[in-house]
Amino acid sequence: MKKYVFLMLMVLSGSQLYSQNIFKALIRDSRTAEPLPKATVMINGEITSADQNGFVRIEGLPNGKLPVRFSYIGYFTRTDSIVFPSSTDTIAVLLAPIAQEIDEVVITSTRSTRTIQSIPTRVEFIAGEELEEKGNMKPGDIRMLLAESTGIQTQQTSATSANASIRIQGLDGRYTQILKDGFPLFSGAASGLGLLQTAPLDLKQVEIIKGSASTLYGGGAIAGLVNLISKTPRNERELRFHLNATSAGGLDINGFYGERLSEKLGLTLFASRNSNSAYDPAGIDLTAIPEFERYYFNPKIFLYLGEKTSLNVGLNTTFENRVGGDIHFIEGDADAGHTYFERNRTRRASSQLSFQHVLNERSQVHLKASYGYFDRAITVPDYSFSGVQKSLFSEANYSFTGNRSEWIAGLNVFADNFEEQNSPTLARDYSQNTVGAFVQNTFTVTRWMNIETGLRADHVADYGWALLPRISALFKVSNTLSSRLGGGLGYKAPTIFTEESERIHYEGVLPISPSLNRLEKSYGANLDFNFTPSLSGDVSFSINHLFFYTYLNHPTFLVPLSAETYQLQNINGHIDTRGTETNVKLGFDDFQLFLGYTYTDAQVHEGMSIVQNSLTPAHRINSVLMYEVEDKWKVGAEAYYFGKQNLNTGATGKAYWTTGFMAEKLWETFSLYVNFENFLDTRQTKFSNIYSGSITNPVFTDIYAPLDGFVVNGGLKIRL
Repeated sequence: MKKYVFLMLMVLSGSQLYSQNIFKALIRDSRTAEPLPKATVMINGEITSADQNGFVRIEGLPNGKLPVRFSYIGYFTRTDSIVFPSSTDTIAVLLAPIAQEIDEVVITSTRSTRTIQSIPTRVEFIAGEELEEKGNMKPGDIRMLLAESTGIQTQQTSATSANASIRIQGLDGRYTQILKDGFPLFSGAASGLGLLQTAPLDLKQVEIIKGSASTLYGGGAIAGLVNLISKTPRNERELRFHLNATSAGGLDINGFYGERLSEKLGLTLFASRNSNSAYDPAGIDLTAIPEFERYYFNPKIFLYLGEKTSLNVGLNTTFENRVGGDIHFIEGDADAGHTYFERNRTRRASSQLSFQHVLNERSQVHLKASYGYFDRAITVPDYSFSGVQKSLFSEANYSFTGNRSEWIAGLNVFADNFEEQNSPTLARDYSQNTVGAFVQNTFTVTRWMNIETGLRADHVADYGWALLPRISALFKVSNTLSSRLGGGLGYKAPTIFTEESERIHYEGVLPISPSLNRLEKSYGANLDFNFTPSLSGDVSFSINHLFFYTYLNHPTFLVPLSAETYQLQNINGHIDTRGTETNVKLGFDDFQLFLGYTYTDAQVHEGMSIVQNSLTPAHRINSVLMYEVEDKWKVGAEAYYFGKQNLNTGATGKAYWTTGFMAEKLWETFSLYVNFENFLDTRQTKFSNIYSGSITNPVFTDIYAPLDGFVVNGGLKIRL
């Protein structure tokens, strides 16, 4: 009897092993035959993503006829049936694009390079037409692009030179990490000018992660990170020119070229010249827009060394002279009563190298490195600050993609060195070297839940270790309702480069010291809900609601020690910022309406004292109405509300609205547009004086509202 039982078990075991089939497929674009990385495959109720080469492998499938569905953003979904066992090893799947010009919507900032629908981490994505429309308003920099996003504001740090930083969810600009293709290029001495020296024409997309994101790329992302993704060469040539002029004396000339020249070589090239005359709409003899001239040159070479190996090398250079202040001085008719000026001279050069090699169908290695050189000089009457920042970043990572799980692990090194040129008595030179290791896993628990976990350990020389865990989860409740829950830890290493120091041109700011300063550490969490119902006809609707919270322990503030000396100190307390964001999109026929609301409660706790964080409006409203006839017309109107803000002086800033109107007429190879920005002429100089004291030695107040007022700009865009 035992022999029969054993024989039966052997037969059943063999049958079960035989029924464990393997499915392999290579998913490509039907028009270009290019692979579709992270395409989604659903078979037997399980959802799996393809790797970077469009290859997918699924094991453990039973015998019989199974339905399989292939999908990818911007492509028609394809449904087939596969009979197992199958004699075919790997099947070729071709997906047809919905539109000829649509780009891949693949998120890279989370390192997992998944499509936006399957990422557990909440990522906001700006690309395509929205980038084009914001480029019409500010073709010379990305301030407008970011400032008009829900939950984000750009904070002007200089009344006359327009220097600015970005704030997310009520925290100062130093807590937001700005990346270019994953490289940290805009930190330290460059932070006050990074937004002003980045044009949008060569960007493919912008990815924004709000909340603690230091686990992903290291310190500095307590409030969040912004990753600017450059365009890459396509098989078809892309040649674009953008010419723009403004009623405030601005002129922008931008050009971009990109093409895959052969199977082995691709090239992108971006160049621009941006300038403005000194502009004083308030008639107070101080510039709302400084006089400046900037040149930007960015070539990038892509080498396709084989089917599994690629290398790209890029160079970014920026040269700018910017001078604001008394308009009489700038225009050359200065006298004893008109002597104030603020001059910024910057020279930037940075190189990036990225090497990628596919080891097999499931794993690959990625090596990247960058070197940055930033030379900046600030000059005001009787004082100057200048220095050179040199930075080196390198990373090696390994990724593995399984049927349901994706791993990435790596090591990186970041060296930041600043040498001041003209103030040896203060000795504000510093060198910060950081070595880090990280590991991240994205796991498909079920078809309705994905989880992303990560851990980073950074060692910052002189300041010790920072251990940064992180977790995010995506819940697909139904086809119309999803939710994301996530949180993590963050940190920021101290430097003298803060918004407060920038406002006073670093005059009298004492150097940082490991014996006095320490790492600022934080934790934060967010929860959002996204509802997109299926509506009939030409009507579309979606709503996203976010809850956020961040706790920042022992934050650094600039403390006056005397009338002329300041020191950055970690206070004995914390900042906590909490709030909500709501985004609504409504479409009907050729109309699109976007509504956004942000509530932010940011408080500084020190001892028994609790005060609202300065320059943080509690209430903000974004509203944009667009009318578009495809390839013919674009017309848009917008209105933005900023609630009252606490100022550093203890006063309260006035609430205000700004409005705009834009129209663009498109032809096959070119388009013409006109933009009426802030046509209600909202200006802080209408509310109050922006300085005290004399015009020759002004003491500026906080800048919380526009200074340039109503400006008309228009231009020509050429596509060849």
